[in-house]
Amino acid sequence: MPDPRPARRGRVHRGLLGALLPALVLLMLCAAASGPPAAVAVARAGGPPVVRTAEGPVRGRAHGAYDTFEGIPYAAAPTGPLRWRPPRPAPRRAGVLDAGAPGARCAQLPALGPGGPAGSEDCLFLNVTAPAGPGRARPVMVWFHGGGFRFGSGDAYRPEPLVAAGGVVVTVNYRLGVFGFFGHPELGGAPDFGLADQQAALRWVRANAAGFGGDPGRVTVFGESAGALSVCAHLVSPASAGLFHRAVVQSGSCSTTMPPYALLPSVGTYEPFVPEGRTVAAGTAAAASLGCGGRPEGRVLDCLRALDTGRLLTAELMERFSGVAYGNALLPLEPARALAAGRFHRVPVVQGNNLDEMRLFLAQTLAAYPVDGEEGYRARLRTSFGATAAEVGAAYPPDGFATPALAWAALLTDASFTCPTLRDGRALARHVPAYQYLFADRGAPNFTGLPELAGFPFGAAHGFELPYLFTTVPLAEPQRALSARMAAYWTRFARTGAPDVPGAPAWPRFAPGAPSVLELAPGPGGIRPADAAAAHHCALWDSLAAAKPPAP
Repeated sequence: MPDPRPARRGRVHRGLLGALLPALVLLMLCAAASGPPAAVAVARAGGPPVVRTAEGPVRGRAHGAYDTFEGIPYAAAPTGPLRWRPPRPAPRRAGVLDAGAPGARCAQLPALGPGGPAGSEDCLFLNVTAPAGPGRARPVMVWFHGGGFRFGSGDAYRPEPLVAAGGVVVTVNYRLGVFGFFGHPELGGAPDFGLADQQAALRWVRANAAGFGGDPGRVTVFGESAGALSVCAHLVSPASAGLFHRAVVQSGSCSTTMPPYALLPSVGTYEPFVPEGRTVAAGTAAAASLGCGGRPEGRVLDCLRALDTGRLLTAELMERFSGVAYGNALLPLEPARALAAGRFHRVPVVQGNNLDEMRLFLAQTLAAYPVDGEEGYRARLRTSFGATAAEVGAAYPPDGFATPALAWAALLTDASFTCPTLRDGRALARHVPAYQYLFADRGAPNFTGLPELAGFPFGAAHGFELPYLFTTVPLAEPQRALSARMAAYWTRFARTGAPDVPGAPAWPRFAPGAPSVLELAPGPGGIRPADAAAAHHCALWDSLAAAKPPAP
């Protein structure tokens, strides 16, 4: 069943806040009726920080160099009759919201392994971490978490390194799976409610950033994996116009895809963006299986909205509705095609991925579907690539790697992440300042808790750059230096639109055909420009992508 932690919406403190805070709160409440949040509206006087927002004051927690404000509702609870509706504004509050702990995460199942449902449908909360003390016009960085649009939460990310570098960081919950990406004829299609939630959070940031010392005119959206795909969607969504001013895409570009049967013989091509009609057809079938089909027109949704959360929170439905639909008002075009056509918002973009992305995914399936020697490797090539198997195999000969499994992981990483990211980088660079990186620390700590297989190290796997931007696990000294550099690059980009950090190795603008992808690794010379397209056989993967027919 859903997370037993109570949703914290409306948990308001109405008592005394010490000797001085009641008067300050009263002044803030009176001022709220006459104008927007002040540039800096933090009350302390020895107590916890209090910031006035458009919905009412919030009381956070002081942590020395930084303050946190957690569990702030940015939209009304999407429950009951508001299930599968666009997010509504959060209600105003009469008192001070205690923002000292995260709100409920959105309803989800465990990412891996055993465990029951967690979270709640009442989950549209965000968290703000800001440098302590007076400040104004700091860059604001809004983080969208990963998790395949099926799991994850904003509060899992502690952004102290970015805040120490001068940023105000906002982490966001958004509806997931069947709750966020359902479609049905009675909805008029598949409206991508999860993305609409993110846009509502960005509107909240625009209205309230100044109260936390942030600049609403310098908002950067950034995310990893599904969060990066979300950023891609906002780059091409007409409804996101004006809500952000820079973008960072980490391991999830608009062109991300995965060859068929790459991980298991039962799993076809992975495509994070799907035609709206496919989602609507799946929604019609789901309604019938849930006992809501065959009703008069206009009554199917009434039936579905009356169902308990637990009836919908199943592995099948969360997986079936984890694709982001296009062909609707939010995403009129498939994002990769919109990007190639130049139909995206004109903001500077940083994009990148990790050197060994696919090792993390492949490691979870090798026991069930091993790469059995060179012959097994060739068989997998034929299964996934058909007539082009020999061409792909020539570029990735198994004897060029320690094991055939590592060869398979390398070609999947290049096909699914590295080369699609560079391909999108070329489309971006024709119109806006674009910067590319490749995270290459093969000694990055394994913070996942997943065991590594003998002879198959994770290396710089999917998500392994996150401990360098967020506080997760201890880093060795050279890695701490790399972390400081990366946090400085990211926040400098958020501040100016260019990651030009004084005293750091120069990060050139992306220029196709030149060594302009910044490799990020610890130690002397670890940060350097490289020609990633040549090193990762992108001419091959670009030609195969160009020959691929469009989705039906």
